[in-house]
Amino acid sequence: MKRAIIDTTNMELNEKVVSIKRVTKVVKGGRNMRFTALVVVGDGNGHVGAGLGKATEIPEAIRKGKEDAIKNLVSVALDENNSITHDNIGKFGSASVLLKKASQGTGIIAGGPARIVCELAGIKNIRTKSLGSNNKQNVVLAAIEGLSQLKTPEEVAKKRGKSVDEIMA
Repeated sequence: MKRAIIDTTNMELNEKVVSIKRVTKVVKGGRNMRFTALVVVGDGNGHVGAGLGKATEIPEAIRKGKEDAIKNLVSVALDENNSITHDNIGKFGSASVLLKKASQGTGIIAGGPARIVCELAGIKNIRTKSLGSNNKQNVVLAAIEGLSQLKTPEEVAKKRGKSVDEIMA
């Protein structure tokens, strides 16, 4: 999957921690405890990304996760009423997230991990359904994958060599 490089210098990014897990590695001397943090960042204006940070301390894992998320930012195509431009399905691993366009006033109808992704992307009206795996990391990555595949009517019209009115009819 090809990602466009997004300039984050002038962006005000918000972050939310989706999950923190304690992982244990059994070694000769006993058990090594570490933490993994799944962090989602977004500017509320069509950019969102997710990252995973691992460290021996929780704050350090969150910081690393945020840095990783900033590296993996994607752009989301939004329409005039802060919804997505068309319905789509995002897949990652065995998790699938169905993303459906919604009219003004619908709000965000989504389960936990997908809701966080939609809120940080700046989407105000959407309906989603998580299908398959309920693994938080895979659901977040599937939602971001689905959002990154969205295209604006202008992009579709240009690709097909038609006008926007012909595409929307």
